[in-house]
Amino acid sequence: METDSKSMIISVAPMMDRTDRHFRYFMRQITHHTLLYTEMIVTAAIIYGDRSKLLGFSPEEKPLALQLGGDNPQELAKCAIIAQDLGYDEVNLNVGCPSDRVQSGNFGACLMAQPELVARCVEGMQKVVTIPVTVKHRIGVDECDRYEDLANFVKIVAEAGCQRFIVHARKAWLKGLSPKENRTIPPLRYGDVYRLKQEFSHLLIDINGGITNLDQIQEHLQFIDGVMIGRAAYDNPYLFATVDRDLYGETVTPPTRHQVIEKMLPYIDFWVSKGLKLNSISRHLLAIFGGIPGTKAWKRHISENAHLPGAGAKVIEEALQKVGLNYTNCS
Repeated sequence: METDSKSMIISVAPMMDRTDRHFRYFMRQITHHTLLYTEMIVTAAIIYGDRSKLLGFSPEEKPLALQLGGDNPQELAKCAIIAQDLGYDEVNLNVGCPSDRVQSGNFGACLMAQPELVARCVEGMQKVVTIPVTVKHRIGVDECDRYEDLANFVKIVAEAGCQRFIVHARKAWLKGLSPKENRTIPPLRYGDVYRLKQEFSHLLIDINGGITNLDQIQEHLQFIDGVMIGRAAYDNPYLFATVDRDLYGETVTPPTRHQVIEKMLPYIDFWVSKGLKLNSISRHLLAIFGGIPGTKAWKRHISENAHLPGAGAKVIEEALQKVGLNYTNCS
C-alpha cells in the first residue's frame, strides 16, 4: 500500500509540559511541514481561564492543532469554535491520556470504553466548525483491548463524522501503571493499527508509539497515512531536519543545528523583553546538539545561566561558542 502524499501527515505529539508555544516555534525552525500540537488543554480551562495565555501562538507555528480534553459535547463545541476563530488548523480530542487527573474528569483513555459518548463529542464539534476534528486514542484500555473492541470504537466514532484517527499502538492500564509506564510497558501492537487501516480504508489512520527515527517513519508509511512522534521529538528534535525534504518532497537544504539556534535569538530577545524568563524557552533547546562534540558544555552553560536575572539571548550565543562555530557537520 502506498500513502497519498496529499493526505500524509508527519506530526509531533501533544506532550504535557513540552509542546508549549516556545517549543513549537523552535521546532518550526527545523521543519516547516510537520504538524504541531498544543499540550492537551481541558475545556474548562479554555472556557473560564486566560485564553491568551493558554491558546496564544505565533503565526509561524502553523500548521497547528489544538488538543482538547473533555467529555461534554457542548463544552467541546464551544472550544472548537474558539480554536477555529483563533486560526488553529485542527481540533483533536484526547482519548489516550491515562493519568489519574484525567480519569477523575472522565476523559482521556477512559473514553475508549465509551465510544458512543466520544461520537457525540465529535459530532458536537463537527457541527460548528469547518476545520478537521480528529481523535487520538489507544488501541485499548484495561481488559477492553481486543482488536474487535478497537474496530468497534473507530466504527462508531467514524459514523459521527471523524475522518482521521491517531492511534497510539499500546493499550492503557488505568490502574497499576503511571502515565510514564503506560508509554513503555504495554507492548506495541503495530499490526492492529495496520489492520485498522485495511478494514477502514476510507479513513485516515496515523500511528504513534515507540517511533524514534526516519527509517521507522518510512516503514510505517507503507501501511498507514501518517506518523506521530512523541518523546523522541523532544529528546532529539533535529530528527526532523530532513523531513521536509525526504518525506514532503520539498527542494530545500536542511538547516544546520547552529542555524536553528541563530534563528531563535531574535525570538528570545522579544520574549525576554516582555518579562519572560530565559529558561522558559532555553529548556526546549538543550537537546539540539545531541551526539555532537560540545553538547555537554552547551547544556551546562545554559543550565547554569538561563535562570539568572537579566539572562537573554547572549547566554545562548555564549553556549553556542562551546559547541564550536566552525563545526559544520550538522546535517
